[in-house]
Amino acid sequence: MYTSETQVRVRYAETDQMNIVYHGNYAQYFEVGRVEAIRQLGFSYKDLESTGIIMPVIEWTAKFLRPAHYDDLLTVRTTLKDWPVDHRIEFHQEVYNQRGKLLTTGLVRLYFLVAKTMEKTSMPPEMADRLRPWFPSEP
Repeated sequence: MYTSETQVRVRYAETDQMNIVYHGNYAQYFEVGRVEAIRQLGFSYKDLESTGIIMPVIEWTAKFLRPAHYDDLLTVRTTLKDWPVDHRIEFHQEVYNQRGKLLTTGLVRLYFLVAKTMEKTSMPPEMADRLRPWFPSEP
């Protein structure tokens, strides 16, 4: 299992009239978490794309437990619980406020696709090599 954390500060433009983060902004917070999780492995989305593979989101869910507000410092925890199988990778995500209260949970499912043909493919070896230390029983 691989877990990463990154922080995001809520900007005024991300809140609604009630001073609460608009629910649609969590898709961006989740994206920041995924991008930084991969970067912390020493591999970036840009590196991934240079291999000719892209990772579009095919499904995401979120459960909103508590609100976030303007200027809150959020921690986005991103976890890969399972080794990516075939062409799928799933990121489990949680968002906490600066007091450590869990605000939102979510799951984001992406596919590995060959950019030129949009055909499903497996995780690139460069990314697998970086993840393998957290999944020692995987090939």
